[in-house]
Amino acid sequence: MANIGIWTGTSYFFPGDTPFGYYDYDFQFQQDADKVARFCAQRLGYPLVDIELQSGSFYTAFEQAVTVYGNELYSFQSRDNYLSVEGASTSSFLNQALVNNNISPVIRQSQTYAEEAGTGGNVNWYSGSVYLTSSVQDYDLGQWAIDNNITGGIEIKKMFYEQIPAINELYSPWAGLGPGATSAVGLTGLAGYGPATNFILMPLSYDLTNINAIEMSNTVRLSNYTFQLINNRLRIFPIPADTDQGTQLWFNYIKLDDRINSAIVQDGSKVNNLSKMPYTNPVYTQINSIGRSWIFEYTLALCKEMLGYIRGKYSTVPIPGAEVTLNQSDLLASATTEKEALITRLREYFDSTSRQALLERKQAESVARQSELGQVPMTIYIG
Repeated sequence: MANIGIWTGTSYFFPGDTPFGYYDYDFQFQQDADKVARFCAQRLGYPLVDIELQSGSFYTAFEQAVTVYGNELYSFQSRDNYLSVEGASTSSFLNQALVNNNISPVIRQSQTYAEEAGTGGNVNWYSGSVYLTSSVQDYDLGQWAIDNNITGGIEIKKMFYEQIPAINELYSPWAGLGPGATSAVGLTGLAGYGPATNFILMPLSYDLTNINAIEMSNTVRLSNYTFQLINNRLRIFPIPADTDQGTQLWFNYIKLDDRINSAIVQDGSKVNNLSKMPYTNPVYTQINSIGRSWIFEYTLALCKEMLGYIRGKYSTVPIPGAEVTLNQSDLLASATTEKEALITRLREYFDSTSRQALLERKQAESVARQSELGQVPMTIYIG
């Protein structure tokens, strides 16, 4: 095996010296690479002891430390902003973006409720009808769906089976002769005045009283109009008579497949999970001194780990008249402890600056401020 040199005490960084080259052309990274190498070597004991690493080893650890910092930072940002970014284009570049909190997820959630109320949403309502048959009270709307080539089943949302409006039976001698009042019985078209409602002498309360009386009479004295719908099996009351033969009974329905499929939007260009959050590696130049300090410490921990593995090849090294015991176990234990402590500290720091944590802090400050102001003596003015 060729004699591979170890750390000589100096290094000169050039683009291409790191495994991935994420930051090789960042001027500030180039400037710090050799400084970090010297920092780590001296912290490991150089020049009092030899450091069995090369400049490339320090550069590799430095690049990994910056990448780990960016990974922790943007993992936190992804968790904090995911609801606001979900559904956005994956071509967005979030590293430099200010993500505003929005209620888009709430609106998407509320659309499912609007579907049930028939006031919006992503599921279409359809109209259908069945023909009434004399003396037939029960109708299978599930079979109706099969007969109309609807797969997956339907859900009935509304039946247009209602009692004749009471106003249709109202006759008033007080009605005027204005437009739309051409008949004392029967409804008029859109924008008409309506039958017997163009009053000259009687107030509207009189008309409402008569309408209520008619509705109560129909409820008590007649068979009334109603229906029962269980599992798309329709039973109508009263039983259709001969005069109802062939009459169309209309209803609104949705296709169950539409409800299921509306929950899934096939669009690979949108953010739909954390792995598609459009964050990239950080720009080293833009990392402040707080972040760089963490990176330097994590680089040192990685260098300890590498040096521990290297020195672990031999537990002792013979020298003339004695042998030297290497500190592999100490280096690995120290590296593991420091890496875990650094990651924990960084995550706690990020969590303390989350949107929720900051709002809670603001609330606590507001309470404390009001409490302090409450201790200020209030002057009584006598005028």
